[in-house]
Formats: sequence, structure tokens, C-alpha cells
Amino acid sequence: MREHPESELHRQGKMFGVLLYEGGYLAAFSAKLDGSYDHEGFVPPVFEMTTPPVGTSKVESQRLQRLLFAQYNLLNSRGERKNLLEIFANEPPILSPEEWFNKGERLKVKGERIPPSGAGECCAPKLLQYAFLHGLKPIELAEFWIGAPSKTEIRREGEFYAPCSGRCVPILKHMLEGMEGLKIADCRLKNEDFQSPTVLYEDEYLIVVNKPSGLLSVLGKGDEPSVESFVHAKAVHRLDQDTSGLLVLAKTPEIYKTLQAYFQRRDILKVYSSWLRPSVDRRLTVGETGIIELPLLPNPYDRPRQMVNKEHGKIAITKYIVRQQVSNDIYLVDFYPLTGRTHQLRVHAAHPEGLNAPIVGDRLYGGMPAERLMLHAAEITFVHPVTKEEMHFCIPSDFGI
Repeated sequence: MREHPESELHRQGKMFGVLLYEGGYLAAFSAKLDGSYDHEGFVPPVFEMTTPPVGTSKVESQRLQRLLFAQYNLLNSRGERKNLLEIFANEPPILSPEEWFNKGERLKVKGERIPPSGAGECCAPKLLQYAFLHGLKPIELAEFWIGAPSKTEIRREGEFYAPCSGRCVPILKHMLEGMEGLKIADCRLKNEDFQSPTVLYEDEYLIVVNKPSGLLSVLGKGDEPSVESFVHAKAVHRLDQDTSGLLVLAKTPEIYKTLQAYFQRRDILKVYSSWLRPSVDRRLTVGETGIIELPLLPNPYDRPRQMVNKEHGKIAITKYIVRQQVSNDIYLVDFYPLTGRTHQLRVHAAHPEGLNAPIVGDRLYGGMPAERLMLHAAEITFVHPVTKEEMHFCIPSDFGI
């Protein structure tokens, strides 16, 4: 970076990738770098588009896009080729932020599935394509961010990221067919060594449990265990799979509706404890307080990650207090979420316009490696929907001090 002060990377960062193969390594960058697809030391694109297609109407533009995507012929280890239209033919549609804002998941897209923009231009497909074309045997692949942080997605210089679920994963399903032994750096937290939830309170109406990290809150599509499957009640709110702590479940539909209304009116107080590691240009001070307001939207190209979108995102507000300095570069911070968006605390912690201090162990948003995500729902206060008694529960995190 210092050797290239004129590079676009100082204004807008980019994903880079490295593929180890038997006898050497390959390097790649996503899309163009400083206006060009070709740079010495990096593999070429799968298909070099010198002039982007321009249509005079939406129908014409889509026709030109299909012609372009048909030129991306991607190999797998068996020598089989598929173009992007064939690869994405049976994939679910990806909604733009505008479509999500207007209609959300209810939007049904009919007709031919068009691959997302930028498909085939990411590092992983470029690296594998070059390796297969030249008879190289891949061993390990990793992608990482270089340059200025992203203002929408959470992308930080020097951090490793898994291939994006929307653009890359469908392509990699094809390209990796028949391959064994290739390791792809996947920075998503996978904690399957969990305990069962601990019941802290139960009556004929509701249950309060301490959920361990790694366990789903609600029933999934398959047979994966969840808090709901353990206690046979319906979760009124959710904790991320990687988050531990207090979870309230209802035993009847009526109690569920009442508690849901509490959450919607913000009548339930929640406190989360976390360990944060600030970036090099961010200092936290013990006793510091503040409010973060960054609207959030699901990243259409990389679910389940969320992104900041000030035009179409849903309002997300978090209060915070810096409680203690745990070590030279780690701080204990309490969060008080005033809204309940997916990954709200994780994004508000990591984003440059938030605290710019990812939660330790957060491999989705750039936290330092740890045995688990250091985020714990430590306190919850609400009025019992039947007895009208104030219910308060507090349980410390297991990562302690």
C-alpha cells in the first residue's frame, strides 16, 4: 500500500486471494484493480470483458447480461465446464437492497434466474480456473481484505473472509466437484461442541434458559438441535447461534403474542456483555458511553451477513458502556440494544462508523480468533404477562474477566 500511494485501494479496499498448490502458489484480486484486469503476478480473469454491455431497455440489458454470463465457462477438477447461466439456473433469486426494503422475503421472482452482478470475478473462481487450466493440484485457498474498510459490508484490512454465499458458493459447488483434500479458509464460527440449555425459571406460562454458545435458538430445517427442541416451547426472541445467554420461551400461543408485543414496544430491557478488540486507529476509554445508530439490511450477496445501508436499511439503535480494560487490547463492553435486528451488536461493534472494534471471536465481521464468540446476553427484565410481577434475570458470561 505504501509503495502505491496512487492505488484505488486507499479509497476503496478489495478482496485478494492466494491458492497454494503442489509446488507453488497463485494470487488473485476480485474484479479490476486500478482500472485493469491484468497485473503482473496475478492470475487473469475467467473472461475479460473489455466493454461492459449497455442496453437501451431493461429487456435489452438482461439479454446482453445473459450473453455475457454465457461466456464465463468454468472448469471443475474433472475437466467439466459450466457457464454461469447453467450454474445459477436452480439457485434462489438474490434480492437487491431496494427489493428487500420494499417487499422483503415475500418477493417472488419469476422466470430465468440471472446470476448476480460480479459473479465469476471473485478471487476463488479465478484461482481455481487458472489451476485447472494448467493442470495444477490445489491444496489450500484463502481470501483476505486489503485497503480501506468497506462502508457497507464489514471488511477490514488483513482479515480473512470465507467465499461469499451469493456469488461464489454456487460456483464453487461446481468447481470443487470431484476434489478431495482442498482446504478453503472459512472464517465463519463453527461451534458444534455445545452443552444443552440450562433452565433458570419455569412456570406454566414461560421458560427462561441460559443458552450455550453454538446452539440454535429456534428449530432449524433439519435435525440440528435447538433450545426449542430441548424445552418444547417457542422462543419469543432469538440469540445468534454463536451468542450465549438469557433466552425467554413461551408455552402457549397467547403468552407468545403478549411477550412479542413487549419486545415490539421495547418494554423488555436486555444487557449484553462482550469483549471487543479495537482497530489500531480506535481507542476505547473505560467509562465511555454512547449510542450507535446504523440501519441494517441483509447482505443479498453474502447471507447471513448484514450490511449497513442508510437508504434502505431498517433502523438499528444500540447504547453501550465501556466497563473495563481486560488486557492491553481487549475491553469489556456492555450493550443495551434498543432494537433487535439480526447481528445488530456484531455489526455496530465492528463497523468503522460504530465502535470500530469487532467482538472477539466474531469470524463473520473480523474479530480476533477465539474459541467462541465473546458475546453474552447477561441480563433481561420484563413484566410477567399473567402475574404482572417484574421478572429480572442476571447470569454472568462464561468468558469472565
